[in-house]
Order: sequence, then structure tokens, then C-alpha cells
Amino acid sequence: MNTILRLIIVSFLIILKFDLIKNEKLPSFEVVSAPDVLIVGEKCQILLKFGCPLNQSVAVNFIESQEGILNLSPKSISIPPNSTSSNFTISLSAIKAGSVEVTGYSSPKDVINDFNLYFKVTVANSHNLIIASLIVGWGYFLAWGICSYPQVWLNFKRKSVVGLSFDFLALNIVGHVSYTIFNLCFYFGDFIQAEYFLRYPHGQSPVLLNDVLNTSHAAIVYIAIIAQCCVYQCGKQSISNITWMLLGTFMGIIVAVLIFCAVGALHWLDFLYTLSYIKLAVTLTKYVPQAVLNYRRKSTVGWSIERVLLDMIGGVLSIMQMLINAYNYDDWQSYFGNPAKLCLGLFSICFDIIFIIQHYCLYRNSEESDKEDSQNTEVTIKQ
Repeated sequence: MNTILRLIIVSFLIILKFDLIKNEKLPSFEVVSAPDVLIVGEKCQILLKFGCPLNQSVAVNFIESQEGILNLSPKSISIPPNSTSSNFTISLSAIKAGSVEVTGYSSPKDVINDFNLYFKVTVANSHNLIIASLIVGWGYFLAWGICSYPQVWLNFKRKSVVGLSFDFLALNIVGHVSYTIFNLCFYFGDFIQAEYFLRYPHGQSPVLLNDVLNTSHAAIVYIAIIAQCCVYQCGKQSISNITWMLLGTFMGIIVAVLIFCAVGALHWLDFLYTLSYIKLAVTLTKYVPQAVLNYRRKSTVGWSIERVLLDMIGGVLSIMQMLINAYNYDDWQSYFGNPAKLCLGLFSICFDIIFIIQHYCLYRNSEESDKEDSQNTEVTIKQ
């Protein structure tokens, strides 16, 4: 069965390779310049460039993924034989907010290469909302970027990590390292990008430079916090059995997918997606041990409330940006159509609220005593 499956995949790749080689030999017709964003009521022109004269006439028809967002004129171009004109223009006018993909199809087929005859335009309601979205985006980027530093400073000031859940640290570092590997390989790995664009020919890379810097920075900061745990007073804290089981499950999944990729049953792109799913799973579980630890100790001493507040600010601003973009681009499907991303953001905010209630309401009068550190109080969350 596996042999048959491999033969089918190899045959498909060979056919695809010959098709690409054939297209490379054909005269190209491609989009030279196209706007990424238009405001409702704006107009612009799209410049198309043709490679060389043809021996026969060719018609190119432009198909929109959604009607009513753009007014496209003309919707078809006729290229006569032996034409000396190499540049063509299409006029666009934005009618209403939304996103539309325009793809050109040539007729008859196999006369020109129309693979790059594609562009995507997003129409916004307001330019001011675009600026507001950028400001809010930088706001949550900065809030999340510095939210871990208060914990580093608190550990340094106390010379102790008592009160900081080792389960939280173990899960969080696995999540950050997994996502860092995902972003680094996606951004710098040419063969990964080739696999991605082979699967999604007109897609856009989901990883930008700021993603690489943000996740790498977070991983480095939490490695520093783990180093503090090795140096400062930690009592008898340890990683619980439940967390070890979760970590073992994550590692088992990673090893299994690695084996499938090594034998060719899966693509390396699938391995990277697996790492991103592990990051999502970590986000759903990492705050539970810290909340339970605070409850058992009846104290939040050792757990930085400034970190919680910055994390909540980042989460609120992130959801706010999603709302602004959904309204501005009339793209509510990206907001409600991606429940995983929305629920993860709300999930983190809910735990931030729990930590705030614990710190300012339930255990606001709790103070750390020297006796707690000297006696190495048992604070491990038991299975």
C-alpha cells in the first residue's frame, strides 16, 4: 500500500515538474505592479507586461474571486498576432470593503504562460482605521515583547524563584522553542518556502521578520529565567508528573512526525505545522499550574503581577486590532471564522483576570516570609 502511494506521489511530482518546465518555455504574461490596499472610492491602474510577439491571437479573461468589490475594466484583453505592444493596463475602482483575488486565464491554452497573471487587492473603508490598526499592533507587540522582563527582575531582586511554577516554565519554554523553530525554518529555509508555495501557489508567507525576532526573543528570555531557577533559592519545587506526561506526549508526537518526514510519508512543511500546533496546545495548558500553585500557597508572591498586566494589555490590543481590521476590510470571517485564534486569545485573557483577582482580591494581604524560604516549603503541584 505504501509503495503504491509513493508511486502516485512521484508520478504527480514528475507531471508537475514537466508542466512547470513547459510553462517556463512559453512567453510570459505577468502583473508588473498592483496595489495591495485601496480605500473605497479610490481608482488605480494595473500594469501588465507581455514577453514577446505571438504567432496567433490570444484572449485573456480576468476572473474575480468575489463580485461587487472592484470595478474591473476591461475584463478581457485580446492580444493580436505579431503585436508589438508589450504593456497593457487594467483600470480598477474600489466599490466596497473586502478582499478580492483576480486571476487571468488565457485562451487558447499552452500559448502563453499565465501562471503569474494574478493579483490580490484588499479594499478598506478608512485610511485612518489602517493607521489605528498599525498603532494598536505595535502596542501589543511591545506589551508582549517586554512582558517577561518583570519576572526576570523580580527573581533577581528576591534572589528566589519560590512561587514561580516550574510546570509553567517547562511548558512555556517548549512552546516558545517549538514556535521559534517553526518561524526560523519558515523564514530562512528556501526548501520549506518552496514546499509552501507548491501547496499554495498564490499564497503569502505566513512568517515575517518580526515574527522571527519576537519568538526568538521570548525563547531567550525564558531560557534566562530557567537559568535563574538553577541559581536562586527554589525550595523543593519540581516539575509535576502531569507536566512530564504532557512533555512526553509532545516529544512523542515530534519524533513520530520526524520519522514520517524522514521516510517521505510527510513533508517537512507538515513537521513545522506540527510544531505550531504544539505551541497552541501549550498556550491552552501553561497557565493552569501557576493558578493552582497560587491557590495552594494562598499567595501570588514570586509571580510577577506586572507580567500579567502587560500580557493582558497585549491580549486586549490584539483582539482590538482583529476587530478594527474585520470592520475596516469587511472581513468578519477572519474574526469569527478562526475560532481557535480567537479562543486562545480570550483564554489567555481569562487567566490574566484570574491572576489579577488572586493578587488584588483573594491574596492581597499575603506576604512572603523569610521562614518560607529558609524551610524550603513544599509547593510542588502533585498529580
